[in-house]
Amino acid sequence: MKIDTTTLTGTAVLAALVVVFDYTMKYSNLKILFPWLPFLKFDFTGIPIVLSLLLFGLVPGAFTSAIAFIAILARSTDVVGSSMKGLAEFSTILGMAIGLTLFKRFKVISSFTLGVISRVLVMMAANLVLIYVGIMSLPSSYADIPLFVVLLLGLFNVIQGALSIIGGQLVFEAIRKRAPLLIKKTNE
Repeated sequence: MKIDTTTLTGTAVLAALVVVFDYTMKYSNLKILFPWLPFLKFDFTGIPIVLSLLLFGLVPGAFTSAIAFIAILARSTDVVGSSMKGLAEFSTILGMAIGLTLFKRFKVISSFTLGVISRVLVMMAANLVLIYVGIMSLPSSYADIPLFVVLLLGLFNVIQGALSIIGGQLVFEAIRKRAPLLIKKTNE
């Protein structure tokens, strides 16, 4: 696969934006707590990842997701947490890419729906594995009800996935109107 200069530069800028969003939200305490599982927090790092997919394709989106994993790992040294964030964002754009490819007539709706569904299913499965293997440590009040916790994790991922996709789509539409040359012909 040959990557042109615009794709390489745009992907690098969006990957850097992921790092900036992650560090800024972490150290400014602007992350919004998920009320039922306060160890989960909403953030905006998924928006540049979705935008990378919409502007440049799945491979640049995957690269941007990998940068999110690396940035969070470097900041926190939490392998599980950073892996889960990278997996969540990648599963979102993978579902979106499938929706953009399969459905030509309703691309926005299908990419949104498949992106959220993909994220929720992958993350619920990954969290179930982590809970039953014992890697994910839950507060003791949640330890007896892992299925309920996984359902709450699913709800969190619906909201976070929707936030990332809607934010990325809004920025993409603004770019399409103001700088249409940045958008590849395959994404129109």
